[in-house]
Amino acid sequence: MKEPKRWVAAGYEEVAERHAEWAAGTRVGERIEYASRVLAWLAPGSTILDVGCGAAGVSTRMLAAPHRLVGLDLAWSNLELARRNVPAAAFVQADMGEVSFRPASFDAVVAFYSIFHLPRAEHGPLLSSIAGWLKPGGLLAAAFGTRDVAEGVEDDWLGVRMFSSSHPPETTVRLVRDAGLRVIDAQIRTEDEDGVPVPFLWVLAARNA
Repeated sequence: MKEPKRWVAAGYEEVAERHAEWAAGTRVGERIEYASRVLAWLAPGSTILDVGCGAAGVSTRMLAAPHRLVGLDLAWSNLELARRNVPAAAFVQADMGEVSFRPASFDAVVAFYSIFHLPRAEHGPLLSSIAGWLKPGGLLAAAFGTRDVAEGVEDDWLGVRMFSSSHPPETTVRLVRDAGLRVIDAQIRTEDEDGVPVPFLWVLAARNA
C-alpha cells in the first residue's frame, strides 16, 4: 500500500466514530438528494455498490432499504459501524483502487466523497473498473474534488493526517466519458464544512444499454 493510502486507512481507523458523528451533520442534503436520484433510476431489487461506504450513513441506509447493497471501505473500524447500521447489507474491506468484482455485477455504483482519497493517477482506472462493474444501463453517482491537486495532505483533519487528490472538473468529466460512461449531469455544489465553503463536483453517468 502506498504511503497516502496508509494515511487514509490509519486515519479512518482512528476516527471512525468521530467521522460518523461529523458526517451526520455535514452535507446531508447532498447525500439525500443524490441517493434519491439513484433510487428513482433503479428497478425494485437492484444491486448497489457503495464505494467508500464509511459507517453507512443516511445515504447508504436509504439505498440499502429497498435494494441489495454491497459496501466497500478500506477501514475495518468503518465497516464495524456499517454492519451495525445496515445489518442486511454485505461489506468488503478492500482498496477501491485494487479491488475487483465480476463484470456487470451492479445496477448502480455510488461513491460519495471517497474517490478523492485515491492518488490522482488511479481515478481514471477506477472509473474504468466501475464502468465494467455496471450492468448495461447502470448508473454511477459520485462526488469528486474540484481543485487541481495531485497530492493534498491535511495534517489535522478531525485530528488525523488525511490525504486527498483531485482534478479540475473538466478533467474529471473527461475521465468519466473516457471510461465509457454517458454523463447525464455534472454540477459543482458548494456547502459549508465547519464554517468553510467547500465545493464538490457531483456526476451522474450511465453505462449505455
